[in-house]
Amino acid sequence: MTNEFEAFARLERQLGRLLLIGLTTASALLSLGLAAQIAAPAGRASGTLLTMGLVTLMATPMLRVVASIVEYARMREWFFVLITLVVLAELTVSVVVALRR
Repeated sequence: MTNEFEAFARLERQLGRLLLIGLTTASALLSLGLAAQIAAPAGRASGTLLTMGLVTLMATPMLRVVASIVEYARMREWFFVLITLVVLAELTVSVVVALRR
């Protein structure tokens, strides 16, 4: 039981680190994009940085789900793998539908 608890604790630490890195990266890109927009409103760099920041912000939860699938598979928690795959499929369908509009 302790080994299983340690595995879940490790998973939570890894996911927390992933979310922190994703949020920090997205915030930095958005801040740089906003600063570039203020400095040079007609520049292309600001739009690129802002787009990269938004994509990073939206991709972070999906990366969390993918990391969860990998870790649950390593732990041989097949029920959680299945449920997390369903969540990933729903997120993917949502992104595809949103991009088509």
